[in-house]
Amino acid sequence: MAEVQTNNQKLWDTIMIGAGPAALSAAIYTTREDISTLLLDKGPVGGLAAVTDWIDNYPGFPSGLAGLTLSDQFQKQAERFGAQFDFAEVTEIIDQGKTKLLKTTIGDFNTKSVLIATGSDYKKIGVPGEQEYYARGVHYCATCDGAFYRDKKLVVVGGGNSAVQESLFLTRYASHIDMLVRSKIKASDVLQHELVKNPKIAVHLGVTTDAIVGDKPVKEGGKVLKVLGTDTSTHTKVEFLTDGVFVFVGLAPNTSFLKGKVELDAIGLIKTDSELRTNIPGVFVAGDVRSGATMQIASASGEGATAALMIRHYLENMERPEVLARAPMN
Repeated sequence: MAEVQTNNQKLWDTIMIGAGPAALSAAIYTTREDISTLLLDKGPVGGLAAVTDWIDNYPGFPSGLAGLTLSDQFQKQAERFGAQFDFAEVTEIIDQGKTKLLKTTIGDFNTKSVLIATGSDYKKIGVPGEQEYYARGVHYCATCDGAFYRDKKLVVVGGGNSAVQESLFLTRYASHIDMLVRSKIKASDVLQHELVKNPKIAVHLGVTTDAIVGDKPVKEGGKVLKVLGTDTSTHTKVEFLTDGVFVFVGLAPNTSFLKGKVELDAIGLIKTDSELRTNIPGVFVAGDVRSGATMQIASASGEGATAALMIRHYLENMERPEVLARAPMN
């Protein structure tokens, strides 16, 4: 499908918001169909997959592979067929009927169709000191920042799969890790078995995280000194001296820019029909940001391929009135 010009600005066949596995897979399919494709993302290509240390369950790689390696391969394959990338945050989608206007931090973009594949971001715990010491002792990505804490003591907050997995990864660097779990460990049996075997990790069940304290304010060169908490079994205050804090308490969907435009479920995930259509004709969704998604890289990739086929069908038939009608939601 040839690109056309509108108001001296390119009109794309499709723009994908996000550049994780879902969007990258979709881009491979659309560009092979000669559908002009632009991917916009405010973060690194690959999304959370790119900062995942090791991926063991992606089909075709029996020995596993680094998340960054998989993301790089996705990007190279999409670029091989002509996908283009730009670094930008989309702030609004404006439905103009047969075209959509995307307002971004680097300007406006016009497109015939949109794929939302923004994924999720790390949840915050919202305690004093968390925001102040962000990136100065408080982190959410072990792969990104773990190497800064070689032979240091760390606190990890969380008790799910990601918290245990990332704690195990951090033992490559840290001399000791105090793992603060508000209730109980909810990780898989396999991960719990690995956790028990690791002598560097001390698990503290029933301990809340109440505050992150530094030795002095960040503007004066301060750094994280300790974490204050409460032992809920004894109702006593506890503290853990530490050089850094890693928070792994789940993910929140990146959909705040869609509120009032695209229908969301109770937790902010995007509602779609069986063809991955939103309530806005021409706007599709794939990956972890979709309501009902399984939150796995392999399924996100599959949804991206499906979304690409739905986009192709939409573009081929967009002159038909029923195609521009509101899509029914599940």
